[in-house]
Amino acid sequence: MPVERPSNDRVFLVVVDDSEEMRASLRYACRRARHTGGRVALLRVVEPAEFQHFATIGNLMRAEARQEAEELLQRMATEVNEWSAHLPVLYVREGNPREELIKLIDEEPQISILVLAADTGPGGPGPLVTAMTGKFIGKVRVPITIVPGNLSDEQIEAIT
Repeated sequence: MPVERPSNDRVFLVVVDDSEEMRASLRYACRRARHTGGRVALLRVVEPAEFQHFATIGNLMRAEARQEAEELLQRMATEVNEWSAHLPVLYVREGNPREELIKLIDEEPQISILVLAADTGPGGPGPLVTAMTGKFIGKVRVPITIVPGNLSDEQIEAIT
């Protein structure tokens, strides 16, 4: 009778934003999850709508933003499944991205590694990487892996 390899409880969390470098963190997390028997989790944070003059319009804008976030994560889940061999865990939150990221990590004990990608342009690594490696580093209970955002798929495959 074949012996099953025990599953690894390692969960690689990727923050899904609109940056170009996010793809590098996603690809890296998927490759690491596949090679270690772990899983990928995706977090999309919807920032609150600024239009608050009419409650009905604000609620509609919030609902549309949440629906768009859920649709985006569903599309990405297909890629994650192909790359990692497992469906990801999906999270949609509303609020400040840094604060919601820290809250999620605190609330979900299975999350074991945060994977971020750094923008390699002249503007610096990006606001989330800057915050999570600076002022907020002491609030994160998991290791943070920072992937250079300009790595190609081939380069990521070579290092994972």
